[in-house]
Amino acid sequence: MTPQEKVRLADRVLAERYGEPVKHGPRDPLWALIKTILSQNTSDINRDRAYERLRQRFPTPEALHKAPLPEIAEAIRPGGLARQKAERIKGLLDYLQSRYGSYDLSWICERKPQEVEEEFRKLKGIGPKTIKVVLLFVCGHPVFPADTHITRISKRLGLVPEKAGSEKVHEILEKLVPPDRYYPFHLNLIRFGREICRARTPLCGRCPLVPICVFNAERKGGQASA
Repeated sequence: MTPQEKVRLADRVLAERYGEPVKHGPRDPLWALIKTILSQNTSDINRDRAYERLRQRFPTPEALHKAPLPEIAEAIRPGGLARQKAERIKGLLDYLQSRYGSYDLSWICERKPQEVEEEFRKLKGIGPKTIKVVLLFVCGHPVFPADTHITRISKRLGLVPEKAGSEKVHEILEKLVPPDRYYPFHLNLIRFGREICRARTPLCGRCPLVPICVFNAERKGGQASA
């Protein structure tokens, strides 16, 4: 079975299992980007707690930018890595103000995704996945973010090389996944990674993708479906 065929099968199976994720309406790109930064290396619950505390404490970009770093870190402490994430948020706001004289990020939806990615990769803590999340979820651009769950699953299914770095994973998956399936497949893969294809204790006995899983076949000394 080719990687493209595996993707089509996995997309169909997961859509049958989880359904088609509902698309949310437009959101502010700046706050969406800040929330994505807060999501790094933490759970959705902790991310949401950190984000709510941040918005309550600093309701506007101006207030957030003027705030001392320790106060920002304290507000987002539930999300973990508070000092590091506070520095990344502060760095983002510094960059926008110095380069554009504004906190308005609506322009990213009007530019080509590649141009946006190239610009933001200059900023510490904003890698390909982080900016792609905003481009996909806020702007509706045809990009495919690959977080740790998606990267792990892709390697286990043999869609990408085991040693592929994050940028290579993004590059390969954006070619394998049909653009009109980026949004639902991305979300369903993440849910699948949290519930079944977990990092340390994958529930292979409950996995609907076992027939095409290289990882499971290797554990049993066999081969995945060709």
